[in-house]
Amino acid sequence: MQHKTIISVVLPAVLALSSGLSGCASSNAGNVYSRSEARQAQVVKYATVEAVQPVRIEGTRSYIGTATGAVLGGLAGSTVGGGTGQKAAAVAGAVAGGVAGTAAERALTKADGLELTVRLENGTTMSIVQEASEQQFRVGQRVRVLQHNGTYRVSP
Repeated sequence: MQHKTIISVVLPAVLALSSGLSGCASSNAGNVYSRSEARQAQVVKYATVEAVQPVRIEGTRSYIGTATGAVLGGLAGSTVGGGTGQKAAAVAGAVAGGVAGTAAERALTKADGLELTVRLENGTTMSIVQEASEQQFRVGQRVRVLQHNGTYRVSP
């Protein structure tokens, strides 16, 4: 009976945490702004695109995927056997779940991106990587380079 109580209390919390994992993945596309970036002044420079290179942006590795996987794995392992075997299965499930949770987080948060090499009007060349979006860039295109607090983005 105690086992069912643990699952009924912990499982909803774990499911809420794991569903929040996909919500933590925010876009790094040039046309997506975080709430805190709204109504903030940005420095605008004009440039010409010199190169467009598709890239892959790695997924994140945080405690969220690992912890969620470990809790789910531990719960699943605790349903196996009884006594000492059950405890060992819970520990093994937690370890395996943590590894699987880390891998799942990385897979869910990776993205296609673009490396945009631009030449500013002052002659400076910059390379900016941002997540791919519906915005299209081509060599020779005139673009805006927006900068705020060390973050740069390229916009048509």
